[in-house]
Amino acid sequence: MPNRRSLLKTGGAVIAGALVNIGTTGVASAASPRCSDIDPLALVDPELREAAAEIKATYAKFPPLSLQTLPQTRTIAVSGGPAPLDSVPFTEQKISGLRGNPDVGIYVVNAQLGASRPGIVYMHGGGFILGNAKSSVRELQELSAALDCCIVSVDYRLAPETRYSGSIEDNYAGLLWMHAHAKEIGVDPVKIAVMGESAGGGHAALLAITARDRGEVAVLFQMLVYPMLDDRTGSTRHMPKYIGAYVWDEAANHFGWRSFLGREPGGARVPVGGVPARVANLCGLPPAFIGVGSVDLFANEDIEYAGRLLHAGVPTELLVVPGAFHGFDHNPTATVSKRFNRAKLNALRRAFGISMPESSG
Repeated sequence: MPNRRSLLKTGGAVIAGALVNIGTTGVASAASPRCSDIDPLALVDPELREAAAEIKATYAKFPPLSLQTLPQTRTIAVSGGPAPLDSVPFTEQKISGLRGNPDVGIYVVNAQLGASRPGIVYMHGGGFILGNAKSSVRELQELSAALDCCIVSVDYRLAPETRYSGSIEDNYAGLLWMHAHAKEIGVDPVKIAVMGESAGGGHAALLAITARDRGEVAVLFQMLVYPMLDDRTGSTRHMPKYIGAYVWDEAANHFGWRSFLGREPGGARVPVGGVPARVANLCGLPPAFIGVGSVDLFANEDIEYAGRLLHAGVPTELLVVPGAFHGFDHNPTATVSKRFNRAKLNALRRAFGISMPESSG
């Protein structure tokens, strides 16, 4: 998978969803075609169709994900990212692994000795198989500056070299480290959230569950951005062709989950501990924000998980963005991306007890 921040641009437009009625696409009308006849591009917001077509053409040049193509894809996935800011400090560190696991790499962004600010433990995306913590430093610098918080980004081990249990321990080590070192990095230990996008959102959900079950650190909030939550999507549960048509499709999802779990996804013998959607008891989890685009492959599973959280008594905000597909929020200029990113910031502000800027709405 190419780096979204460099490849998802066409004529200055980047992936973005649209907070408008689907009717503006010309699909939802009295003479609507059969669902099987719907052109995936017709469900994308009109402002973004050129970008979507370019994305489709670009991804078509790369071979399908496999064990053979994974090394090349990993190199492409972390190339072309923006350079870090000079104005927001960050450090790279190694911390001790847990339960016999190796040391874990972390990036500590915007630490401030003597302060008492919110903290976020962040996990990057990449389908459990791609990406690294370094490539997210710039956006985390911007987020930490906007919220005046400190962020620890965990460079968890990737699948298939490491299965789900290993990366869970890596991320939990990051959470324990932030809590134990809260004073020296300027974090209020009772104001720690977990956050991630895509597979990172799945990791954040698993981290919230792990923290609840172990009872060592109380997580305040979970920010799940188009999270990857259910191994059955693309294996035993198939989406219409126009859902997941861009960026991350069923075949990629199947490979990611198979790599992560170490067995065929979708079956009855899948380890529950590696799949948030299969965890039966969601009671006692921290409040959540879940945001996803309407044509993202993860739309249905994210909506279902939000409903289960609500049923379990977990305060949950769900935002489904019409016309948006996977990674749409990485557009710095589109109105719909600005609205979505503002919604994420405001959800974190509410969770941390930070006053809303007048322009935030």
